[in-house]
Amino acid sequence: MQSKNLTLFIVLAMVLGIICGYAVNQYADNSASLASFASYISLLSDIFLRLIKMIIAPLVFSTLVVGIARMGDSGAIGRIGLKTMGWFMFMSLTSLVLGLVMVTLLEPGVGLNLALPAAGTESGIVKGAMNLKDFLHHAFPTSIFDAMAKNEILQIVVFSIFFGVAGAALGERATPLIDVIDVVAHVMLKITTYIMNFAPVAVFAAMAAVIAKEGIEVLAVYGKFVAGFYASIFVLWCVITLLGFLFLKTRVFGLLRRIRGAILLAFTTASSEAAYPQTLEQLEKFGCNKKISSFVLPIGYSFNLDGSMMYCTFATLFIAQAYGIELTLMQKIMMLLILMLTSKGMAGVPRASLVVIAATLSQFNIPEAGLLLILGVDHFLDMGRSATNVLGNAVATGVVCKWENELGAEQDVLPEEAEPEVAAQPAPVLDKPATV
Repeated sequence: MQSKNLTLFIVLAMVLGIICGYAVNQYADNSASLASFASYISLLSDIFLRLIKMIIAPLVFSTLVVGIARMGDSGAIGRIGLKTMGWFMFMSLTSLVLGLVMVTLLEPGVGLNLALPAAGTESGIVKGAMNLKDFLHHAFPTSIFDAMAKNEILQIVVFSIFFGVAGAALGERATPLIDVIDVVAHVMLKITTYIMNFAPVAVFAAMAAVIAKEGIEVLAVYGKFVAGFYASIFVLWCVITLLGFLFLKTRVFGLLRRIRGAILLAFTTASSEAAYPQTLEQLEKFGCNKKISSFVLPIGYSFNLDGSMMYCTFATLFIAQAYGIELTLMQKIMMLLILMLTSKGMAGVPRASLVVIAATLSQFNIPEAGLLLILGVDHFLDMGRSATNVLGNAVATGVVCKWENELGAEQDVLPEEAEPEVAAQPAPVLDKPATV
């Protein structure tokens, strides 16, 4: 299925899913029927996401190893790594600060006339240990096979970096192995094209399940909060695009055009992982050096979650506003610093944003039960977070390629898909007629 057609089908599937879910919600006999419908139809979206997760580990490993091994000297790897992490840290801080500014200006929680849960009410979200010590323990795998089995992206990235650097150090001796791993990467991308044809069905099922279970009214109840968050996301998109324009100039708009399908897929499935293979492919078509994009993009999935970072400050302060808790400027600065540390690597934690928020609330004596206020609409907010994460990582990859002078011309198709050129044939020379 061509990219343009796939995008169209995804949009149509999203609309039909909303209509179907709304109809079921209105005419179902009871809540048990709604829950049963949502449970069964969501099997379709679950299958799609499981298929995507099936290829994420081998795809990240193969592309990252090949990208690093073919960079050559360790100096290039270190230089690109420093530029990449520098950009990620800057964008993380920008996203956090922007979320803090927007929630302070919009005040979505001020005057909220909702029955707030008691302070001792359980939120159902296990805080977990999101401190620096446990993050470091989580980052380094005890077994790469265990990390791949659990789709621990950060651990896979760490192992792949070591593997790729070792392969580059061995030079010619490692070339046959790197070539085999490169073939694995291409096979994974081919499998991706098959899986992506199932995306519209998964999108339809996901939207129908959520609307049927929660009802369209859930957006009206939390309208101010949802609208404020998406207004903030729009501002963040403008900031990311502007920063991309400073380095990529007008080509940043071509990049947005290239990844619109991946962004839409991440939005409708509420999963940035679902868009990873398509994003990687479109970055190559955009002109990004494959070695660099294979290095930057997977690392970004652990360290550059711009949408999730903004949500952490926005939701935390929203809960504080709903409880009427005033935070000083110093407390807000401390919150930014805490979130900068605790949010790294949260891509490998289920419902990671909520886990980070739960850990942050307790640091400022904000009742953790306040999470119950946002659980009902978290799926709709996760859609925006996931789409923003894809945009941020795509722009980051383009910027790093530009810094390294490795951004080539944009192409409509990949080189291996292009039709061979036919050499022009010289015009036939006619024999002159014999003279008498």
